[in-house]
Amino acid sequence: MSSPARMLGITVGALAILGIGVYAPAMLLGPLPEVTVRTVAGAAALPESAPLALPEAGASALAVMADDGTASVLATAGDGEAVPMGGAAKLVTLLATLDSLPLPAPGEGEGPKIKIGPADYTDYLRYESEGSRTLRVSPGDSWTERDVARAILLTSSNNHADTLARWAFGSVDAYVEGANAWLADQGFSTMHVADATGLSGENVGSAEELAKLAGLVLADPSLAAMLEHPDEAVLSAHAAPDLVDRTTGDGVREITRSYTDQAGLSSVFSTEVRVDGSDASHQVIGVMMLMPDYETLDPAIEASVASVTAAAAPVTVIAEGTAYAKASSAWGASSDVVATVSRSESPWGASIGDATVDVEPFTTSSDARDIGRVTVSTGGDAVSSPLRLTKEIRDPGPIWRLTHPFPVIGAFIEAQGR
Repeated sequence: MSSPARMLGITVGALAILGIGVYAPAMLLGPLPEVTVRTVAGAAALPESAPLALPEAGASALAVMADDGTASVLATAGDGEAVPMGGAAKLVTLLATLDSLPLPAPGEGEGPKIKIGPADYTDYLRYESEGSRTLRVSPGDSWTERDVARAILLTSSNNHADTLARWAFGSVDAYVEGANAWLADQGFSTMHVADATGLSGENVGSAEELAKLAGLVLADPSLAAMLEHPDEAVLSAHAAPDLVDRTTGDGVREITRSYTDQAGLSSVFSTEVRVDGSDASHQVIGVMMLMPDYETLDPAIEASVASVTAAAAPVTVIAEGTAYAKASSAWGASSDVVATVSRSESPWGASIGDATVDVEPFTTSSDARDIGRVTVSTGGDAVSSPLRLTKEIRDPGPIWRLTHPFPVIGAFIEAQGR
């Protein structure tokens, strides 16, 4: 018969053997606690974007043409509501008409013939007597659709705007109804037209929407060709002198330039911005309305073009090798978390945002695989780079596992709850 002491020894020994048989595999094979990743405050000095210069007077906007042909607004200033837009209303006349009666592509014809009737000639005489912009017509003349469009775009001819509206819609009143429906379909919520010419103060729109409207003009191959080559016309075409554009040779092409009592001086212009040391170029649109005088308007255009050229220069937003976070394990291993590529962006005057770090949960990792991304906003866009460790974080090995049961058990419990 065994003594009580012997029985106790056997029991303790059995429990010890059992404990070792369960504990050791559990500790050696159990999951490790996840590595802690903490972002580094002020990891990289964010570059400053060159500011965009827009006048305080009136209402203005700057936009850049995107790859898909749309205009992305960069900045606005002054009155942000709908204001009288003067001769820029003629852009609606052209776009609303060409949407349903498009011009042939450049070099592929001049479009239908438009005969000058009594109403067209009467318009010419009336606008001429009022001192408004006109281009001479005679009863019985025939103008092609392209000729009329050139007269509107390059000469800002009020009588040709009415002629195009009347030809396309049957009457100017019908045009007004159709053009406003077209504006609504295109998503222009502040823009409204009351005539085909822009002479009425009830032709209104915001500077932001007018910049987007000008983008549609530049995206139209036929209209863009007229602006790019205003002196080119087919043989026997009616002359349409370029009375809209300034002749300063500064690389600025005015799309509209007008004055009315209600709208004051207004200009819609475009310029091609090239970045030093790069073949890249960007087409930029500017809008300035309600300008009090030329002494305000012309310097404002020059200043805005200079500022947008500076703002187009790419800046390094993310630099390769910059540490954006610190990874630390429960067993003492640690590593910097760094960007693997450099990213540059043209911020176009927008503020560059703080870095956002997104790291996938992990327990061990080599320094050769991506563990997350860093993203920095640049206005309406963002740039990002993969993140990697500078030193690999390895399994701590059996000794640490066996001597640190609580972190391993905690990791096991946490894994069961997922």
